[in-house]
Amino acid sequence: MTDASMIDARAVDPARVPVIVGVGQVEDREPDPFAARDSLGLMVDALHAADADAGGGWLAEVDSLDVVDQISFRDLNPLVDPLAAALGMSPARRAQTAMPMGDSPVRLLNEAANRIGAGETRVAAIVGAEALRTAARRAAARAGGGEADHNAMRARHRDRAPDYRQRYGLVAPVDIYPLYENATRSAWGQSLAQAQAESAAIWADFSVVAAANPHAWLRTPRTAAEIATPTADNRRIAFPYAKLMVANSSVNQGAGFLVTSLAHARARGIPDARLVHVGHGAAAHEPDDILARDGYAASAGMRVSLEATLRLNALEIADVDHVELYSCFPCVPKMARRVIGWPLARAMSVVGGLTFGGGPIGNYMSHAIAAMVDRLRGDGATRAQAVGLLFGNGGVATHNHSIVLSAAALPGTRFPRQTDYQAQADALRAAAPRVDPDYDGDGIVETYTLFYDRTGAPRAGVVVALNPAGCRFLARVQAGDAATIAFLTDGVADPIGTRGIARRAADGLVDWTIGAA
Repeated sequence: MTDASMIDARAVDPARVPVIVGVGQVEDREPDPFAARDSLGLMVDALHAADADAGGGWLAEVDSLDVVDQISFRDLNPLVDPLAAALGMSPARRAQTAMPMGDSPVRLLNEAANRIGAGETRVAAIVGAEALRTAARRAAARAGGGEADHNAMRARHRDRAPDYRQRYGLVAPVDIYPLYENATRSAWGQSLAQAQAESAAIWADFSVVAAANPHAWLRTPRTAAEIATPTADNRRIAFPYAKLMVANSSVNQGAGFLVTSLAHARARGIPDARLVHVGHGAAAHEPDDILARDGYAASAGMRVSLEATLRLNALEIADVDHVELYSCFPCVPKMARRVIGWPLARAMSVVGGLTFGGGPIGNYMSHAIAAMVDRLRGDGATRAQAVGLLFGNGGVATHNHSIVLSAAALPGTRFPRQTDYQAQADALRAAAPRVDPDYDGDGIVETYTLFYDRTGAPRAGVVVALNPAGCRFLARVQAGDAATIAFLTDGVADPIGTRGIARRAADGLVDWTIGAA
């Protein structure tokens, strides 16, 4: 640890030291969709499991209840009051996040730790769940057909008039994260084969972690070759990602945890070996509009969130035993590991990632927190200073929140402490190119992706390009343009930085063709 770990050695009031006392995870594989639990039922069971893990009797003491928003059963929302009633709780503070963001559980844990440190909360419960698999099967059964292709994030946009980026196919996260994948590959000087090999190696390791995790959704180990090779069962989704590289939201999973003070945990008789201490965390975000970002090869918010979290806890990366680097798509953990210097050979998840561990929309990091607590409890038997770093990402590479957990209190930890490091992230950014939605003509590829149908055939693509004035614009790649598709996907040359031309089509969109006008 750094020299800063020795500062401020004053005694800390145990009543202001936040610790996690109980964690719970549940999964429902009931084949009958009408017998399977909905999101509310999964949350109830997850908090019962957390209560049992903490020794029982904690739910009646909960005075702060936070719920991660769920999309599987929208008619249940808001469900914080029904959840409290189902658990026999009467918390004075109760809230549900506005949206199901992937960083939400980490943020809620950080906020609970701050309230405990300020003496405002005695026992906090945080929980979330998704039952998208059940929701899809119920909808399909009522429609009299097979299981639906349930893309809830895309479905949320169907009743809205599409904006500029949506008209070009940039709607759901799976459409947008490949823009980062292709841009980072080029920025790091990797060939397509090298970048895919790195992604496949990380995902193969995730599958091994998931195989050993009783709460993971898919528990069959996969080789890097299986993950990297498109097949009928591993179809292409969005270039360069195949199905085994993207988050698996067709799950029924719930997870929650209980946070209190060190003093209260000890008063309740919980041994110190069962307690996991909450360290400091840091958050920063990118612009919500993906076309208003300064580029797609890095994230200032991610960098600041991770670096500030290590600094706040007086840690070097060598002090960290385990990490959970958010893994909705390969570009995210690949960027994060480069920020902190985490080697490719070391595991980047304690859950198994969002493909194999399961991707319950905004609540994956609750599972990561629970799994990290279990891991640190085991480590604490032999090494008191065992440390875990958790990084959550929400939106479309938008919201970043990191936090540290440890088997014993880290020196210098004091709550409450600010988590907002937005100013530092903003200071690192260059000015974003102005967007010109009316442009057609010559341009240079900034990044790109291709979209595929369920047979694995390209159905369209999109290029993010810069015109000679430096303005950003979008262009479509037509499914029938075999030459452009081959150039963008065959890996022979790096398409980033190459020239092309955008021509206005009859439907008002512009089509991209390789080569200058």
